Amino acid sequence: MNNGIRTITLPLTAEIVRSLRAGDQVMLDGELLTARDAAHKCLAEALACGGTLPVALRGATVYYTGPTPARPGRVIGSAGPTTAGRMDVWTEPLLRAGVLGMIGKGARSPAIAQALAQHGAVYFAAAGGAGAYLAARITACNVAAYPELHSEAIHRLTVHRFPVIVAQDAHGGSIFARAARPPG
Repeated sequence: MNNGIRTITLPLTAEIVRSLRAGDQVMLDGELLTARDAAHKCLAEALACGGTLPVALRGATVYYTGPTPARPGRVIGSAGPTTAGRMDVWTEPLLRAGVLGMIGKGARSPAIAQALAQHGAVYFAAAGGAGAYLAARITACNVAAYPELHSEAIHRLTVHRFPVIVAQDAHGGSIFARAARPPG
């Protein structure tokens, strides 16, 4: 803990996920997988067919981003979060496959809130519009799967002090539900 900000070394564990509460500020260190719409669809289809996955999902944290190409001398281009709700249709199969964390922006559906509790997972929010700032927290980037999807390929990112907030926890807590409540 540092000024109320907790540093977590990835991969996540069930114990770490259970310790998190909506509103907690967190810095992530370790490895993330990126996946946007197209990669989610590919993963969900592979799971539905009993196929082999190109990446291990057990304990994984998936960042909803499609990084831009790196400029010379950089590890990665801009890597801001995309709207998480677009991934809701494919989230449950990935949770069943072992994903414990997701990072995006915006609220998730009530069904995903239930799925987080059922599977013991957490949804983190990253600051929208801060792609260059977040990219500075990425120390390595490699295409891990589906290179034909270009920016929507699955990338393996190494992050250091990657800032997120627990938006929805495994206990049903949500910063979005708090924001919707009237004061008083």
